[in-house]
Amino acid sequence: MTAQPEITQRDLRSRSKEIMDAVQGGQAFTVTRDGHRVGELTPLRRRRRFVPRSEFAAMSRTASGISLEAFRSDQDITAEQEADDPYAH
Repeated sequence: MTAQPEITQRDLRSRSKEIMDAVQGGQAFTVTRDGHRVGELTPLRRRRRFVPRSEFAAMSRTASGISLEAFRSDQDITAEQEADDPYAH
């Protein structure tokens, strides 16, 4: 694993467009102030919108089992059981 390049607070301020373009392209940076590391600037992980059927099936095979009775019991414990009458005062 290669170390992230360090940039100073001043560099971040003066080269923000260049640095933000690099972040958008996948580059991460460690930001320093007065020679001390103060933070990391990292690209956001992009969410996938589509999962291939084969990958979903593989994940499903290794998923833990679900007890329908336990699920319903949990719902009964947390859900309101009585319907409120909005006209009752």
